[in-house]
Amino acid sequence: MSENKQLSSVVKKRLLVLAGMISLSLGVIGLVVPLLPTTPLLLLSAACFIKGSDRLYEWLMNHKFFGEYIRNFQQYRAIPLHTKIIMIFFLWLTISISIVFVVNSIYIRILLACIAVVVTVHILHFKTMR
Repeated sequence: MSENKQLSSVVKKRLLVLAGMISLSLGVIGLVVPLLPTTPLLLLSAACFIKGSDRLYEWLMNHKFFGEYIRNFQQYRAIPLHTKIIMIFFLWLTISISIVFVVNSIYIRILLACIAVVVTVHILHFKTMR
């Protein structure tokens, strides 16, 4: 029975590492794709790594960009000003390109603009770290 429990623990840790890697990958993609929520995905990665791999958790928390981002959000529920500016800039850039060059339907264009407004308001809702 002890071997079965050890095997179960190893499988659980590997699944957590896999989930953490997928979440981290999506979070990185979310840096440039406006509708993927970067912060929750990075927080999920940290949660998966803390239970699945001490090494990956330490790497993530000590990463030059991601570690600071996660710690700031966990401690202060805040996003640095330059990060907000970059997020909102890329949000509007990609949505605008889609509205002007990709989408033909006026209804989809209006929907995309509304989504951009809602996401912008959501980002601005968080406290700003200076």
